[in-house]
Amino acid sequence: MRLCSGGIGNRIEFNTILKGSESLKVLVACEESQRVCIEFRKLGNEAYSCDIEPCSGGHPEWHIQNDVLPLLNGNCEFQTADGSVHCIDGKWDMIIAFPPCTYMTNAGAVRMRVKGEIVQERYQKAMEAKVFFMQIMNANCEKIAIENPTPMKLIELPPYTQAVQPYQFGHPYSKRTCLWLKGLPKLEPTEILEHHEPYVNGGCKDSHGNYRKFQGRKERDPKTRAKTFPGIARAMAEQWGN
Repeated sequence: MRLCSGGIGNRIEFNTILKGSESLKVLVACEESQRVCIEFRKLGNEAYSCDIEPCSGGHPEWHIQNDVLPLLNGNCEFQTADGSVHCIDGKWDMIIAFPPCTYMTNAGAVRMRVKGEIVQERYQKAMEAKVFFMQIMNANCEKIAIENPTPMKLIELPPYTQAVQPYQFGHPYSKRTCLWLKGLPKLEPTEILEHHEPYVNGGCKDSHGNYRKFQGRKERDPKTRAKTFPGIARAMAEQWGN
């Protein structure tokens, strides 16, 4: 048990069941689903999800609904969605992040240019997203993982460490995503499925707003598409959090 000062001068007890000195302090940035956070908690780690959106994972006591930037370097005090105040002394042991990808992903390349000319408004938003991405990557933390789809070359993000697919972790879908890793090993597949289908309708639309492939299939909404597959979340916790 620890005591932290609340924002209005009172003192609030922080009590959690952890696995002793081996417990990791984990910040899961830009995650409202809490899928990764919950998997790390199952293993006894002190994990918190953080997003400007309310959590949908059912654990407000582990969710920080706020800007993640002030928390990245640790030595911070914050309030979770249930009203409790928590303290992190020193650096986070690990940061796992899922920053917004809308303006950086290669799937949106068709919208970045019109008649060969760069759309400056979209380019500016992409550069703002890149700044946010790099702030996470450059955080004062020894172990960092950032997940994003394949980025446009125009954005000039650093090279990613590996690419993974849901069908490598027990889900019958393909949805290529990249991992930028610092101080962490590559994620190892846990259950490779031979039969799978695309999770999204071709990944992007043409200049007329039509899906390039798989037309006629119902499209999943963006919030659903952004959620981490449970098998990948479990692999992250079991391979990095033990």
